[in-house]
Amino acid sequence: MSTKTQTKALTDHHASNGVLPPVDLPRIAAAVREILHAIGENPDREGLRETPDRVARMYQEMFAGLRTDPAAVLRKTFKEKYDEMVLVRDIGFESMCEHHLLPFFGKAHIAYVPNGRIVGLSKLARAVEILSRRPQVQERMTEDLADLVMDVLS
Repeated sequence: MSTKTQTKALTDHHASNGVLPPVDLPRIAAAVREILHAIGENPDREGLRETPDRVARMYQEMFAGLRTDPAAVLRKTFKEKYDEMVLVRDIGFESMCEHHLLPFFGKAHIAYVPNGRIVGLSKLARAVEILSRRPQVQERMTEDLADLVMDVLS
């Protein structure tokens, strides 16, 4: 994600200083309890008693990419006289649709032509993982990933 794109994301979704506060697990758990009440369930019954806390921890993990800069993992490069396309295919990811808060998943493919510097292939997969751990639509994730690779690796 370009510095411009990263800054826009922080401005659009985050605190004005660009730093997100820690995930408020008790607040998420309370909201899940309210949802259970609202649908007519008893959040105190045995099968649901720990569900609000589990859901809060799941959201913390699923949205961890909001608090991580994907460009940071791609900045560690190595000088190499290699001028042919580098391709990594079938990078699996799971993300969360921002419209319905339902998961979606897929596979990403990344290709770039090194400009005298290469990045470890695992770093490309890690950048996909970071970007996927945010509420979003898949089209924006695709654009953000393309921008990230172009900005950092070209």
